[in-house]
Amino acid sequence: MVQRATNYYDDLFVRLIGDGVSQRIAVERVGTAYLDGKPLPVGKRKLTKKERDSLFWSSDVVKGCPPDAWGAEAMSLALARYLGQEPVTADRLVTRVAREAPEALIRAVRHSGLVLNPHSPRRSEVDEAASECEAVAELCGVLDVFTGAHRERVAALEAQKAQLAALSVFELLLYASLYAFEVLVPKDFNVKAPAPSSGADVQVTWDALGDLLAWKLAEAGTSSLKLTDDNIGRSLARHLRPILFESGTASAGEALRNLRAFHALMDAQIELNEFISRSSDAFSYDDGIRFERRGNRLEIVEVDPAARAAWQRDGLKLERLHGYWFHRALDTYVEQVAADPTTWKIGRPESAEANRLAWLRALQAQLRLREAYGVADEVTCDSGDTVDLFRALLSLNLMSVFFQQDFLAAFAERFDASGDWVAALQRLTMDGLREGLQNRMPLTWSSRDSKVSNITGWTVTKSEPAGNPRMASAILDFWTYDMVATAERLQRNEPGLQPHLFERPVLKFGATLVQLPWVVGMQNNSTAAINNLRRLGARRGQARDEAQRIEAGLARLLEKRGFRTLLNWVPPRGPDDAGEVDLIAVLGGHLFVIEVKSTFMRRSQRDAWLHATTTLRKAGQQLRRKVEAVSVAIASDPGFRAVLGLSEWLIPTRQHAWIADTCIECDHQRFGGFLKVSVEELLIALRDDRHLLNDPAGLLSGSYGVDEAREADASESGWSLYPDGFSAERFAEVIETEAVWDVRTATRGGRTLQLADSQNVASRE
Repeated sequence: MVQRATNYYDDLFVRLIGDGVSQRIAVERVGTAYLDGKPLPVGKRKLTKKERDSLFWSSDVVKGCPPDAWGAEAMSLALARYLGQEPVTADRLVTRVAREAPEALIRAVRHSGLVLNPHSPRRSEVDEAASECEAVAELCGVLDVFTGAHRERVAALEAQKAQLAALSVFELLLYASLYAFEVLVPKDFNVKAPAPSSGADVQVTWDALGDLLAWKLAEAGTSSLKLTDDNIGRSLARHLRPILFESGTASAGEALRNLRAFHALMDAQIELNEFISRSSDAFSYDDGIRFERRGNRLEIVEVDPAARAAWQRDGLKLERLHGYWFHRALDTYVEQVAADPTTWKIGRPESAEANRLAWLRALQAQLRLREAYGVADEVTCDSGDTVDLFRALLSLNLMSVFFQQDFLAAFAERFDASGDWVAALQRLTMDGLREGLQNRMPLTWSSRDSKVSNITGWTVTKSEPAGNPRMASAILDFWTYDMVATAERLQRNEPGLQPHLFERPVLKFGATLVQLPWVVGMQNNSTAAINNLRRLGARRGQARDEAQRIEAGLARLLEKRGFRTLLNWVPPRGPDDAGEVDLIAVLGGHLFVIEVKSTFMRRSQRDAWLHATTTLRKAGQQLRRKVEAVSVAIASDPGFRAVLGLSEWLIPTRQHAWIADTCIECDHQRFGGFLKVSVEELLIALRDDRHLLNDPAGLLSGSYGVDEAREADASESGWSLYPDGFSAERFAEVIETEAVWDVRTATRGGRTLQLADSQNVASRE
């Protein structure tokens, strides 16, 4: 007799039922196990994704899933995962769910991303299920409208790509730079507060260019990506010089046609991207709206204004945090200058004010990375070399100052004189040649050795008065986006993250490095550093140490407030293993259990939804087990109680369990019943310096000046979260009521202060 092979998910279900768990909860837990990638590997044997999908969707648990279970979180997400994959088919599953739980199917279809995948066999299954339910049939009609609209935009983009198919990657960037100076670079540029010109969405444009760059890299030959003086010269002679210096000639006609074609290409790419972000992604991931079909068009109906407002509110919090860290940096800078007035002096005397701002920006990013992200003062770049983080941040900010002053502000000045962007660029280029043969073209390039030499001057310290060329080289690698390596990965169809232009703004073409002044001069360098380390470098060996430094930093602040804390406690292993508890704190009868997550800054609702349904969903499950383990240890382990300063007669009566995340997404939502807050909110609450969120000196609003009444409004004492003194009870109340984010603004004379960071391009849409 042949023994029937066991199914992990069915076995788990049987065990749960045997333990007295209800059928509905047992199904939910089995679905959760599937989402969490179980069964875990045994020895070297690891299930592939296809094998796991096949095992789950063929299980008796799925076949016997009660109708109401499909609406619960785990099975709804599992169904969305099924609809989003193609290799595994579950016969008649979609038809059954359409008949028994149509609302659950509709939600899963939305979350699956199927809206832009009309050729998937799962889409055919949804179409077949339309006969089971009128609402599902209407969903199919909505999907058809999306399919047609998407097809039109893709066709339009491909037609425009064909017009410029012969351009190399470098030549595409040449036209992108001309386009940028025509459309994006502010004509009234102010070095202190750069802002995009009216009607130009800088971030949307940068994203579109990143997509076009990926298109070109996926088709580029390796030789074309290794720039030399000869091929750079040929490209300039054919595509840049005619526009700037040979107006009216035949060669100028070709270049101008290409420039117009590039405009059309950008318009088509932006149109497609906006359709995806504002329509298809909104359909898939914005639960605050629904799309209703009116013939061949769709209308958006708002069904949950609060859900939609939360996304915007989180974006405003992010802007205020930029200002908070700037003011923290300003305080640190004052202390440094008081100790040593020569600390920040670097570069040309005429650039002193801008260089001082660069120093402040570097401090701003370093403080944020150190305290909120746990990043050490030295980090490892892709080359394996160690980089001094502050020097790397300072170097990027000094690059920004250079491009702001010598390119963007200089261009705006010449545009003001001529009223013509071509004439202004022409003048900028010629003036650069007269001023020592300097490259003032809309795109710059240099050899790597030359760039290292230039950066070495920015690594000067008292111990190394001539600078450190090795450090300069490592800094350059830290900010480098390798065109050849990316092209090879794209052409092999290998998965991987593509840097955004602002995250690694030094473009490496073999031994030649290219920079885009209109990106480096306007980008948010703090966000660039965070995402360089936490998005692109999430798998660095230092990442775990960084998470533990976040936990230790929170513990130190809690201890200053009188808490007894315990870090990284590992409870005894049991059948429902809790794993390591990041941070436990006790004060005044209040117990706090905190689960820390360190991620990156997201810019799309899709990324935020994925974060919520993966990392944060799992964090809620982990925290439930950890809270239970801590409660058991307090009740049964005298040694554990002693560490926390507790006794058998003195145990906490109030319990608070929070997920503390470095990103702002899903702020103050609950996962597994537990509150999710940002690490930065906890830092501000414990430091009691929320007044710094409100631009107390008016520096960021451009309203700096002596105003005693206004200073009193924005003073630290006036904004204290603990007017009656700190207590654990008040601390919990501050976090749970979002008091840190109190929307009061200091006003004077009927004018509300604007709390926005002046250097905030590329932070978040």
